[in-house]
Amino acid sequence: MRIGIAQINPTVGDLRGNFDKILAAYERLAADGAELVLAPELATTGYPPQDLVFKSRFVPQNLETVDLLHASIGPVPLLVGYVDRNEGRGKPFFNAAALLERGQPIRKTFKTLLPTYDVFDEDRYFEPGNGGEVFTVAGRRIGITICEDIWTERYLPGPLYDLELAHALVEKGAEIIVNISASPFGLRKLETRREMVAALARTHQRPIVYCNVVGGNDELVFDGSSIAFNRAGELIAQLPSFRPAEAIVETDSTAALALAPVDAMAELHGALSLGVRDYLAKCHFQSAVLGLSGGIDSAVVAALAVDSLGADNVFGVSMPSPYSSRGSVDDALALARNLGIRCLQIPIGDAFAAFKGQFKEIFAGRPEDTTEENMQSRLRGMILMALSNKFGHLLLTTGNKSELAVGYCTIYGDMAGGLAVISDVPKTLVYQLARWINSDKSRAGRDREIIPTSTIEKPPSAELKPGQVDQDSLPPYEVLDPILQLYVEENQSGPDIIAQGFDEKTVRWIQRRVDLNEYKRAQAAPGIKVTSRAFGRGRRMPIAQQYVDGG
Repeated sequence: MRIGIAQINPTVGDLRGNFDKILAAYERLAADGAELVLAPELATTGYPPQDLVFKSRFVPQNLETVDLLHASIGPVPLLVGYVDRNEGRGKPFFNAAALLERGQPIRKTFKTLLPTYDVFDEDRYFEPGNGGEVFTVAGRRIGITICEDIWTERYLPGPLYDLELAHALVEKGAEIIVNISASPFGLRKLETRREMVAALARTHQRPIVYCNVVGGNDELVFDGSSIAFNRAGELIAQLPSFRPAEAIVETDSTAALALAPVDAMAELHGALSLGVRDYLAKCHFQSAVLGLSGGIDSAVVAALAVDSLGADNVFGVSMPSPYSSRGSVDDALALARNLGIRCLQIPIGDAFAAFKGQFKEIFAGRPEDTTEENMQSRLRGMILMALSNKFGHLLLTTGNKSELAVGYCTIYGDMAGGLAVISDVPKTLVYQLARWINSDKSRAGRDREIIPTSTIEKPPSAELKPGQVDQDSLPPYEVLDPILQLYVEENQSGPDIIAQGFDEKTVRWIQRRVDLNEYKRAQAAPGIKVTSRAFGRGRRMPIAQQYVDGG
């Protein structure tokens, strides 16, 4: 069977725009000979619609969109994801798929396995389906699954469900299994998906066609990367990552493809760039502004912004203080030249002196400390927000996950902004990404470095007091990041981490800093999720609490 994959980029809530994208992709694939076209999970509404579904007209208008698609298609059927109403007991809605055929009643099936972990909260809105449907299309029996429905226990966080839906559909007579998905990006997740779908195809001796959505929506990035395997578990189609695409798959094909190699840094760069591009576009921003300190974090964010938005739409600001080194200022200006962006120079020395002067009597007899350090950061935040307000730029924050985890950041200062681009990227990974940006793999034909070598090689420093380096306040990042991964992403306790050979004092300090800085992260800009567990919607910790992990 010839099945068309419409890997589209819908926008949450843009019902008319999503209709146009679905129909345009459908028409192209139908014209190219598809016998069935797949559009992704909740393609009509965008994923995740969250509490928009509770607005009185949202779900009815989404149903009108389905009816309009039904009236607009030709002889080729379309399978499309949407939100349906539940007229019975239970949650008010279904996460649904509609099989649209010209001149025939709409056939529906509902998602059975509803994820309620990490960033997913589908049980808040949807009633589960009853085990999936098998529909006959063009003489073939098609088993329909929606995203989580195809995932098996081995690849999930735990034994969450009693049903393996692919097996149930095969028992119902499915000859081909299709899956329409909204599966978010995560580092190493592409390999997991490929392995899982291939294993299911081999196990059940059925072709599987997997259509995933692409695009950024708030904190989530959906990578697309749609795939298809034949009944022997051989790859017969793979669509690109991080951009809309279309393909027609012949499910009986024996022409196996080689798996495209996965470059982790290329994937990370692609996910972050798409996240920035779509966040600005879908929030109606045309340009971005960010502070350029001469450090590694702001350099990487600036490079990502230029890749996403173009150099003409990115504005850098160098704001040296009395403690800023000449080398850092030069690095910031060199980066701006390399990227081709405009860089304003607004020193904060005079403003800092004047602001400190206001507290001369109030602070009399007290030594300078983090109070004065934070003043500098907050002055910079005020400058950047003024430029954002005046010119309509979105302010990009440049803090990484390591800093955000332990509170090595200034609330209302360097945390101020509209999007925290690398807030889910640990510092050690930031360095890897910077080197990749400068590598031949990043930009073919490039004849010069993008991020100055001195930026990558110098010790990281906030430069808020004389001679300061990060390691004055933090463990080395090579020590900090592995402990943070165990504590934040894997939920391991202090004693469990110490038992793996880490210094007890260091572990206790890190876990306490993570716990104490929940209030800062609650006020941070939304960040782009790329790891298995990001700060934000997928990690819900109380702020006022007194539990000490491990005693």
